[in-house]
Amino acid sequence: MATVLVEGDFEKALKKFKKIIEKEGILTEYKRREFYEKPSVKRKRKERAARKRLIKALKKKGLL
Repeated sequence: MATVLVEGDFEKALKKFKKIIEKEGILTEYKRREFYEKPSVKRKRKERAARKRLIKALKKKGLL
């Protein structure tokens, strides 16, 4: 749960709140759920993400 106490500068508190929201992934989750995603599109997105993670891991190990 994201909580920010505002003690003075509202702009500073808003910036801090946005940072916390982004870190927790709430905004990306909202954008992803904003519209219906067909099961085939969801499957393809998950496959792409898995492939991206695999390539990243291989590059980190120096195999790619």
